[in-house]
Amino acid sequence: MGRFRGGLRCIKYLLLGFNLLFWLAGSAVIAFGLWFRFGGTMKDFSSEDKSPEYFYTGIYVLVGAGVLMMAMGFFGCCGATRESQCVLGSFFTCLLVIFAAEVTTGVFAFIGKGVAIRHVQTMYEEAYNDYLRDREKGNGTLITFHAAFQCCGKESSEQVQPTCPKELLGHKNCIGEIETIITVKLQLIGIVGIGIAGVTIFGMIFSMVLCCAIRNSQDVI
Repeated sequence: MGRFRGGLRCIKYLLLGFNLLFWLAGSAVIAFGLWFRFGGTMKDFSSEDKSPEYFYTGIYVLVGAGVLMMAMGFFGCCGATRESQCVLGSFFTCLLVIFAAEVTTGVFAFIGKGVAIRHVQTMYEEAYNDYLRDREKGNGTLITFHAAFQCCGKESSEQVQPTCPKELLGHKNCIGEIETIITVKLQLIGIVGIGIAGVTIFGMIFSMVLCCAIRNSQDVI
């Protein structure tokens, strides 16, 4: 009996440790997602009428999962401390939801990459053509694109030179730069999503094992 209680206590401590790490991981995921959304390359598009919402879909899911992870980290600690089967069962269900959300994010980032790239490239093409039609009206969005991706124009930058970043040396085709930068960013989102999903599996295993151990201990008593 003492050995059984010792094993139960060991599993409980493992789950408590996991939940602490899970809470910290949730904080990191939220910070990562918010930085991608409002910082770095894509921050300037937040105020644009035609913002790349398709590109942001994976980020929104990632941030939402991060918030849920933080809540579940606290929730799981309570369930482990109280040795409550009900709380642990609910914790397992929520982890399953987080797992599905993170896998969705990872799959979206890798498979939907081409659609996201074409979407942003189309936005650039429209801004480029608007500028050529009306240089005063269309220069704001084009300046935003050029500053965000550190590029200028397409095959040539001569027609849009006034909108190019002053610090940019030489010509960089924006169509190619958009593809390169978004590919890298979506790969990072995908790696984070799949990585968190993998960690979540351990949480589901620990919670289920602890729940079963608690039930067996009650049967023994």
